[in-house]
Order: sequence, then structure tokens, then C-alpha cells
Amino acid sequence: MNHALNKNYGAIQGPIVMIGFGSIGRGTLPLIERHFKFDKSQFVVIDPDDSNQEILKRHEVKFIKAAVTKDNYKELLTPLLKSEKGPGFCVNLSVDVSSRDVMNLCRNLNTFYIDTVVEPWAGFYFNSKINASERSNYALREEIIKEQKNNPEGITAISCCGANPGMVSWFVKQALVTIAQDSKINFEMPKTRIEWAKLMQKVGVKGIHIAERDSQRSKNPKTPGVFVNTWSVEGFVSEGMQPAELGWGTFEKWLPKTAKRHEFGCQAAIYLQQPGANTKVRSWCPTLGAQYGRLVTHNESISIADYFTVGESIQAEYRPTCHYAYHPSNDAILSLEEMFGNTGFVQKEHHILDENEIVSGIDELGVLLYGHGKNAYWYGSQLSIEETRKLAPYQNATGLQVTSAVVAGMAWALENPTAGIVEADEMDYKRCLEFQMPYLGPVKGFYTDWTPLKNRPGFYPEDLDTTDPWQFKNILV
Repeated sequence: MNHALNKNYGAIQGPIVMIGFGSIGRGTLPLIERHFKFDKSQFVVIDPDDSNQEILKRHEVKFIKAAVTKDNYKELLTPLLKSEKGPGFCVNLSVDVSSRDVMNLCRNLNTFYIDTVVEPWAGFYFNSKINASERSNYALREEIIKEQKNNPEGITAISCCGANPGMVSWFVKQALVTIAQDSKINFEMPKTRIEWAKLMQKVGVKGIHIAERDSQRSKNPKTPGVFVNTWSVEGFVSEGMQPAELGWGTFEKWLPKTAKRHEFGCQAAIYLQQPGANTKVRSWCPTLGAQYGRLVTHNESISIADYFTVGESIQAEYRPTCHYAYHPSNDAILSLEEMFGNTGFVQKEHHILDENEIVSGIDELGVLLYGHGKNAYWYGSQLSIEETRKLAPYQNATGLQVTSAVVAGMAWALENPTAGIVEADEMDYKRCLEFQMPYLGPVKGFYTDWTPLKNRPGFYPEDLDTTDPWQFKNILV
């Protein structure tokens, strides 16, 4: 094992409580053991499913079989998180557990906190009594922003620090600096949020795709009636059934018929009245080139657009468009088609492809900054399943991109213990990537001459904007 994979990232004085032990929890556990000093007798995992209990026994970590709910979370978590030895760490990798409520409890107990998504209590995503705007990621993020404004100080709590959201926000800053340098633009390295936004405006970036292509494939073909994915099926279905959401740029001239604006909050995003996992967009990744991605709602689509805004609200002077353009594994694509063909009813059987059954493939996850003087630039990780097996146990390439970001966020929190509530966009991108890079495989940048108008032969009538290839009108399928 190389030196970087053995490096100590700091000491956690108090208890570690991990909520959720699915595919991401399993992968995060050995990385925490590898990179942090802590008292293992104070490490506990909570999950209502005990199917992975053997891994915890192997690692001598305590396990509590329980669901964390709105009714019991304070009573269940408080005695586990309280410590006289110093601050502990709550690592929330669950579904159906309110990020806001658990985060607030942790901060009141002087406990570090991190999650990979703003998660609500069970029932939120499929609550027919609230409208699409109210059950959006935009609405969930606004709850965290409100907490951040009302309680700006205190122990560090990191919201949304996985691969995406999380790592991709760090990629955006690195990509922006590279484009500015390659374009011979004179600039000083930004130190504040507004300086970053003005640099992106100066470079001329019109928008950003979180452009991902997962080519990992199993030795066992998908069978009907099973939803197969390379990460949490519950998580993917939940976000996939939410309305498609995107940060809405100031250069856009056209609104889709299904588009709506929110009546509250930062106004950095819009939503479409249709499920994101059934909304296709044109995008590009370096290995396989042009692709259809799914415009699945994600926190980073909103936080990145908001972070790089010059001005405020709808009247902003500058804001980039930003959204996910996700091509999941082929088995997941088939699973989505089967689910939506059955009017959106998810399959009863769920299966996550583990590192033992995947025979080949990579998860190519990066950011595509487009519309500037060099057209478009993709920067990201091209992590293969083969390299993943060498780097860390219990996970595939998709999982390792997430778990390594969690560990990077934890390390940053220990170095910045009183930062209050922060999003990945607000963290030191260089330092975070320094922690994470050993786990990402090849991390490369590629310029491309591809645009959404390229190779469209015109056999059928299309309502396109030929004056600007990067208009969302040309991207939406």
C-alpha cells in the first residue's frame, strides 16, 4: 500500500456514530479506520438492516439494529454522542433520516457532523399533500441555509459531502482555474465567494454539467423485476422521482413548458414538473463521448449555481446554468426503463452490484464547464473497478468516489473545527482534493469541440437555437 493510503488525517477524541450501513457505510468504515485515530470502543453503527453485521463483527465495531426516526432520534443518539473526552463525529450515511434535525442535535452536543445529501424524514419524497416545489432539493437546501444564517458559528457541520454533491464542487474550482490559465486570463486566485463568481463570469462560463458515465458491468445480466444499481437503490429512486431541478443561468433565453420558479429562497434554480430520472439531456464525457444523461435533481446543481452568482435573486448579473447529466450503469438504465414503464412503481427486489460481481468498467465522474472561449472542458475522475479493488475494500468505483469524499470532508472538519455549517463549495478545494486524490484513479482534464448541436443531421424538424449552441433548449431532449 502506498504512503498516501496510510496517512493519518487527525484524531477524533469522542465517539463516532455512523447512521446507515448500506453500500456507502460499508465502504466508509475501513477508510475511517485507516486515516483517523480514535477509540474503537466508542464507534457504533446504527441501521435497521443487519445484513452487513458480519463486516462490523470483523472490524469489532458495535452495532445497533434500529431505525432512526423523528420520534426517537434524540433519545437514541444523545447518549451515544455525548462525551467527556472531546468532540465526537456523526457520520450520517442514511436514508429517511432528517439531516437538518440530526445536524442540529449534533451541534448542540458539540459533535462534528457530515452527510452526503440533505435527507428528510421518511415519507417526504412521496408526500402527495405537498407540491413539487415543497418536496424539491431546493426546498431541502433552503432549510440548511436558514440554519446556517441563524446559527453561523459553532462546531463544524458539513452538508452534502459525497462525490456529488461534494467532490464535484471542488472539481469545478480546479477546472475554472485551469481554463482561466489556459485562456491567458489575468487573475488573482480567488479567496472569497464573490471573487470566485467574478472569475467564472470573466472566463465566460455559461454552464456546468455534472457529467457522469458509469460503465461498470456485471457478469450476471439483470433479470426482470429487480432494480439493479451500483449504489443505493432507495437513494436513486427517491431523488429520481423528485422533480428535475437545475441551477438556472442568466444567459438562458427560453423556459421549458414544464418549468416553474420557486416562490421562496435564493432563486438560483428552477424545477421541471416531471421526474428527473425520466428527463434526458445531451452531454459529453471523454471516454465514450456524447451521451444522453438523466437530469436527476442534486444539491450541487443548486449550490454551485448559487455560489457562482454575481448579484442576487432573479435579477442577478451573472449565474451559470448547472445540472446533473447522469448516465448510470446499463443495468440501472434498464431498471429505470422498467420502473417508468410500470408508471413509476419501483421493483420490489433491489440489488447493488458489488466489487466481486463487476467484471469491468469505470465510473467517469466530472464537471463539464461550457460556453467559454475554449468551448467546453471536462475535468474529473476516471476510476476503474480494477483500481478500486486495489485501493479499498467493500465497494465499487462509484462507492469509492463517495466514501473518499466523506473522509476528505471529515479531515477538513478536524482542521477547521469551528467553521459552523458549510457546503462543499465553501471548503478549501485544494486541501480537500489533497485528501481525496489517492482514491480517485486518473484525474484528468479534456477540452472538446462537442456542442449539443453537433452531429444533428436534421432528418426531422427540431426547434433549436442555432445562435447559441449551449442554450438549455438545445440540451434538453
